[in-house]
Amino acid sequence: MAKPLVSIIILTYQNGLPHVRRCLESLKKINYKPIEVILVDNGSTDATASVISPSASLGASNFKVIRNKKNLGFCVGNNQAAKVARGKYILLLNNDTEVTPNFLAILVRDLENGDSIGVVQPKIRQLLKKDKLDACCSFLTSTGFLYHYGYSQKQSDKKYNKRLFMYSAKGACFLTRKSLIDRIGLFDEDYFAYFEETDFCYRVWLSGFKVLYEPSAEIFHLGGPDREVSSIIQFHSYKNRIATYIKNFETNALFSIFSVHIFMCLCISIAYLVRGKFLYSCAIVSAIIWNIVNIKKTIKKRNVLQKKIRVVSDFDLLPEIKKNVKVLYYKHFLLNPRGYYKFEEI
Repeated sequence: MAKPLVSIIILTYQNGLPHVRRCLESLKKINYKPIEVILVDNGSTDATASVISPSASLGASNFKVIRNKKNLGFCVGNNQAAKVARGKYILLLNNDTEVTPNFLAILVRDLENGDSIGVVQPKIRQLLKKDKLDACCSFLTSTGFLYHYGYSQKQSDKKYNKRLFMYSAKGACFLTRKSLIDRIGLFDEDYFAYFEETDFCYRVWLSGFKVLYEPSAEIFHLGGPDREVSSIIQFHSYKNRIATYIKNFETNALFSIFSVHIFMCLCISIAYLVRGKFLYSCAIVSAIIWNIVNIKKTIKKRNVLQKKIRVVSDFDLLPEIKKNVKVLYYKHFLLNPRGYYKFEEI
């Protein structure tokens, strides 16, 4: 029986030629076929799309390049590729990753054997500290902030090597169904970048599918675990998280989780202001204002989602995707824009 075609989407921007080369070299060694690779060049100035030719990578018949004159964002770039993808399954893969030979075969097996699974994410290890996790599982908390279970922890720990259903996969690498994307859409293009994968995964859950963490499949991700995020990233992260909850939560969750989330956002903004981090404080306030200005557009999306996509109630769903954490967990939001990721507690 023929194996299903997998379309691998790789987005590159800001002159990521060295990363793309390393990623494609690792893809040559995977033991799963057939695949097609769709490279989206988001306005690189180092001629990435010209240097990475089909013959130098994976062959002209299964290698496509989409060239954008400027950086259209993570969401638009991936959506462009998804529209032309021919595969039964679509793998989203960051350009600064290295894959292992059998990772894709394992992910495809999970979707082929699990009709209820809509997204599957491998164990993602840090490229520079291979014994540390970059991504295991992300869960929703009662405050609306995410709990990144296992982040920067020892990857060999038994509890991180168990298959789990989770709230959200990480956008650095996950496999999903083309038919599901056709039904519920991929990324919200108003997001530009950040939190778009969580918004997508929430829709996956609401449509009746599940999101799985598969630790027996592994990749490595360079990322930036020790780098403090910029105020621009803060703006998009807060903006998109707020919009996601307006669109996806039912009324009860809007009153309980969403209201608490907005209150905490304001508290964090004040804390940044007191500590002299003016740009971070303004980023959060600007994110809230953006959502107020664009509320009509967001409500339209909410109406479509609630009426045409949702088949599962939050009452049934939240127990599966939410984890409770201790109050101490949240102090790291106030101390360092990246610090909360490093605190492991459940």
